[in-house]
Amino acid sequence: MHTSLIELLKHALLDLKAAWVMWILLSLSALNFIIIVERAAFLRSIRDDIPRLAAELDALLRGGKIREALERMKASRSAEAAVVVAGLRHADLGPASAEKAMAGAAALERVRLERGLAVLGTVGNNAPFLGLLGTVIGVIEAFDILGQPTGATAVVEAASSLAPQAIMSSIAEALVATAVGLFVAIPAVAAFNYFQRRIQGVGANTEALTNVLLAHLSAEVPLDIPGSPAPQLNPVEAH
Repeated sequence: MHTSLIELLKHALLDLKAAWVMWILLSLSALNFIIIVERAAFLRSIRDDIPRLAAELDALLRGGKIREALERMKASRSAEAAVVVAGLRHADLGPASAEKAMAGAAALERVRLERGLAVLGTVGNNAPFLGLLGTVIGVIEAFDILGQPTGATAVVEAASSLAPQAIMSSIAEALVATAVGLFVAIPAVAAFNYFQRRIQGVGANTEALTNVLLAHLSAEVPLDIPGSPAPQLNPVEAH
């Protein structure tokens, strides 16, 4: 029963050959290309000059222009500005509320930024194994050719002349499967690492921008804005 099962699986693999592995790898390669192009275009569309944005936010908050600061952040398409918008909308509730709102917005933005990256990571990790599967099928086919019984002398001579060619063809097919697997995996891993670095950069910029807002909301003493009237002392304090 055990031998029959092995023979059945062997014949199934030899009948299918490694072509189906190639088609899967080529399909994954096309999927990689679509995700990489889409993610690159998306990240490019939400880029902004964050240092300049932080300086503008600081200037508006120092002037007490909360509404203007909110409109300026809304005008930016960056993920960093979207997080600050959530904090500005909760600014009247205090710094703790604004910080919680920005933490929730940052989590949502991270999900939006990481869309599709799980596919790239999965393909990058598993495409070499698919290529290895094709290699194993080719090696099985090569050894199956070597193990085939031969009969008459003429058949032996014919088989001996054809066997090396068939074996080399099977090994070549096996190596092609390995190469295709690596061809699919390497760009996927490279793109995954690149996009992860970009997302980490967005996270750092977001933290810098949100800290500008929290610094103003957490200030215990109002800012001394030029042109504003001097604070009036309480009559009791004056005495």
